Formats: sequence, structure tokens, C-alpha cells
Amino acid sequence: MGWIHDINVKVAKSPVGHWFQLEGSGHPKERKGSHFMTELRAGVAAFFAMAYILAVNSSIVADTGGTCVCNGGPDDPVCDVNEDYLLCAAEVKRDLVTATAAISALSSFCMGLFANLPVSLAPGMGLNAYFAYTVVGYHGTGAVPYSVALTAIFVEGWVFFALALFGLRQWLARAIPRSIKLATSVGIGLFLTLIGFTYSEGIGLLTGAQSTPLELAGCPSSALDPDTGLCPDSSKMRNPTLWIGIFCGGVFTVLLMMYRVKGAIIAGILLVSIISWPRGTSVTYFPYTAVGDDAFDFFKQVVGFHKITKTLTVQRWDISEYGGQFGLAFITFLYVDILDCTGTLYSMARFASVIDPITEDFEGSTMAYMVDAISISIGSLLGCPPVTAFIESGAGISEGGRTGLTSIATGLCFFISVFFAPIFASIPPWATGCVLVLVGSMMMQAVTEINWRYIGDAVPAFVTICAMPFTYSIADGLIGGICLYITLNTLTWLIEKLSGGRVVPPNKSEKDHWTWRVRGGVLPPWMIRLSTGKKDFWQQTPPLSQSGSDVAGEEAKAKAKAKAKTNATESAPETIDLQSQGKSFE
Repeated sequence: MGWIHDINVKVAKSPVGHWFQLEGSGHPKERKGSHFMTELRAGVAAFFAMAYILAVNSSIVADTGGTCVCNGGPDDPVCDVNEDYLLCAAEVKRDLVTATAAISALSSFCMGLFANLPVSLAPGMGLNAYFAYTVVGYHGTGAVPYSVALTAIFVEGWVFFALALFGLRQWLARAIPRSIKLATSVGIGLFLTLIGFTYSEGIGLLTGAQSTPLELAGCPSSALDPDTGLCPDSSKMRNPTLWIGIFCGGVFTVLLMMYRVKGAIIAGILLVSIISWPRGTSVTYFPYTAVGDDAFDFFKQVVGFHKITKTLTVQRWDISEYGGQFGLAFITFLYVDILDCTGTLYSMARFASVIDPITEDFEGSTMAYMVDAISISIGSLLGCPPVTAFIESGAGISEGGRTGLTSIATGLCFFISVFFAPIFASIPPWATGCVLVLVGSMMMQAVTEINWRYIGDAVPAFVTICAMPFTYSIADGLIGGICLYITLNTLTWLIEKLSGGRVVPPNKSEKDHWTWRVRGGVLPPWMIRLSTGKKDFWQQTPPLSQSGSDVAGEEAKAKAKAKAKTNATESAPETIDLQSQGKSFE
């Protein structure tokens, strides 16, 4: 439409267009195909793909009980039925809805403004599960209290900032074996799937058992045996909320996704929630109890700003009682976040065609990592687990997002959602359980890229994948996989050296290449420019290699040269291959 084109042209020629490198801005590194109105539409699409995090993150982290104190006594040691504790936990959940929306808005806006990337941030799925169920534990039964765990996250954010500033974070991410990187994503996907099948944060399909690790459930919570926690055989699969979650939250959502309906995930969550909101039904989320009455009174406000009262700046700096557990949590958060955020940023940057094929880095990487690091520390002050880049940002990129305007638009949408906390705090767990399963299925895609041909890569990856859900711990899965990888490959290296190269695995040539010397070096570009005496070292120099965004314009030229000359240059087929990879993402 004409008016849309006019707006795109005017914005592109303005300082805003030059800052965000829109097409037509005259910027030497303008991004082809980037237009103002397209960026805004892409940002809204990314928000609808990510909006489920408001309900899911608050629900998962609220399972820790936050700063609430359990006084259930020997009859109720974890306060499953203690009314005062449950009322306090409900208030924590409301705090976390506001906190999740606020930090998602701030971090996404800053990522777009300073790093100029179409990647949005929010508290990470998988990381929040590790925080809630492994570190702090259900209703605070873990090794580290909620306030101490937030202290570990706060410190981790500033350590990340230093690593990003000096380029070590980029180097660490590229130095990790490829098979372990891919297996981590798959393992977290299975971990989220298992959570989605449980009662606390899912549809209640599975429960713990005694003779077997898990057992089929599906009965109403009131029918669970108080001693064993198992469902009677006569009540299994008879919980109406289970079937609503499966068909309305699962099957319905998948059908919408099959037809590529925008906002399919949030549509499924809303459908189940709307069915569960009326009182007096067998599937209501607001039973006639003290907790149900309190939740319903908050829900009736619909629109309103909920002030954070129980999770704001509750860090505890006296960690002498929890030294070992604090250190383990800190190191695990540090390592998992390196994998999670860095892997997502690289994949989204590649999707948006802003990766430099020589350095294997992307434009604005240092700034992007620093924004992520500061967001982690600020999020911990609000009571949230680590913030990370969201793979759902791909929804915005697929809508045409190429610049930071996309993530700015997403951040503004999250800011608006702050004032709808009563709605997001009233979404039941059976509405988000199937969402966790769907997210897990999306993360499983990386399993096809693991090198299954060489057993030295395959077995550590497999152990990483399986150990995460089976031990209910991301940390244990990572430790097991990395230790096994080091052991196997160190032993084969020693045997090869001691035998003078005569005893080697027959298919060693199929092993994934690994070296600590990564292309592009360890130091970030700004330090390299500073070391060469460049006075304006903070400004980026034009890349020596062709950027992904320019490939489309050069493909026709490359093909013409290939037809006209028999001795075509080597750059032409490489350019064509890069373009074909770009098409596969579309």
C-alpha cells in the first residue's frame, strides 16, 4: 500500500533508519529487505510467539515458594495444603508475572537499540526449570534457598559481562564440542517435556512411582494417595483438566501451527484458560477455597499494575552456609547460559543473514552479549531466573525482521503486558503443560545434526540427552556428557600417541573436528582495533568478507560469470551455496 511505502521511505532516510541500517538509509552496511513497517509487524509476531513465557515462567518459579516460609509441620513438611503458605506462593506468582514482563520488555528493547539484532530476550525455558526444581527445589526443598540462588544469578550476570567485554564468552561458546552443544538443546527439550507431563507445571499425565521411576497418572489431585503419591487404577486418566489440556492446549495448538497461524501457542493457552476460569465447574482454576477466592479476586481486576512485594531485591549475600551448593549453582548457570544464549544468538543471527563467514561471528556480538549479561543481573533483582535469547525470535525473523526495530517492538508489547498481570497470573498449569511439550519437540530438531557416525561423539551426546530428564537436572546431564567426552577422546589420543599412530579408531576421519583455536581469534573486534592504534576503535570497520545480506544481490552476477567463463572464481560457488542456505531458512 502507498502509505506504508511512504512511511518506510521517510523512516529509512531519517536518523532512525541510519541507526538501524534500514534499506534505503544510505548506511554503508544497510540490511537488504529491512523496512520500518515490516520490522514492527515482525516484532508483534515475535511477541505472540513468546507471550507464553509470562504464564509459564511465573508458574514454574512460583513452585519454589519464593521467599515464603513453610511451617507445615511433620504432617505437611512441604506445605502442599498449608493455606498461609499457598496464599503467599500465589502472591509470589503475581510478582513474577510483573517481573517477567518487565525484564523481557527492558532486555528486548535494549537488545534492539544497542546491538541492532532482531532477537528478543526473556527468562529462559530450561534455565527456569533448573532454577526451580534442582537448585531451589519444590517449595524450597532444594539445596539452596531462593534468595541465595538469586545472588548466584546476579554474580553470574556480571561475570558474563566481563567475559563478553574481553571476548572470552564468544571463545568459550565456539570451543565447546559441537556434539555437546547440540545434545544440550535436545536434553533440555526432553526435560521440559517431562515437566509438562507432571502435576505441578503440566497436565498431570505422569507421577513418580516406587517399583518404577514413573507411572501413568491422570487422576484428580484429590485422588492421589497421600502416602505414595500414586493414582488409584480406577481413577487414572479420568481428570477432566488432563483432557482439556491435551485436546484444547495440545491438539488444537498443533493444528494451528500446522497451518502456520500466527500466535498459535498463545491461542491454545487462552482457550484452555477461558474454559477453566468460570467458577463452579469441575475444571475451574478458582475453587471455592481461601486460595481460590484470593486468586479470583485478583483475576477480577483484569487490568491493573501489580506491585512486586515479595521477590524484589531479596538477594542474600551471606552464603557461608551454602558455599558448595552456591558454587555448583553459579558454575552451572554460567555454563548452561553460555550454551543456551550463545547458541540461540548464533542461530538467529545466521537466520537473519548477519553472520560473517570468516570470523564466524555476527555484527554487534559484543554488545549483544553485554546486554544479555546486564539483563541477567537486573532480572535477578526482580526475582527472575537467568534471562536469555529466545528461539521464538525466529517467528519475527521469518516475518521479515532484520534489525533491532523488531526486538524493540517486542519489548514495547511486553511493557504493555505489565498492566495485564491479573490475566497472566490466572493461567492454570494444564494450559501451559502442552506448551512445554511443544517447546520440547521444537528443541528436539537438533538431534538430527549430531554426529552419530563416530561413537566418540555420539555416546557423550546421548548421555547428555538422557541424563538431563532422567536425573531431573540439566547440570548433571552436562557434567556427565562433558566428562565422558573428555575421557573417551583423551584415551584415544593417548593410545594413538603411544602406538606411534598405528592404533586408531577405523572411522576416526568421521569425528567432528575440535580445536581450542577458533577462527577469528579470542579477542573481540574492538580490542583488535585498539591494539592496531585505531583511535575510533569503538566503531566497526567494513567486513572483508561478503555479508549474508548482500548475497542475494550477487547471486545473479556469480551465475553469469560461471556461464561466461570456464575458469570461474572460487568465490562464485561459495556465494551460491551461502544463498542456498539462506533459502532453506526461509
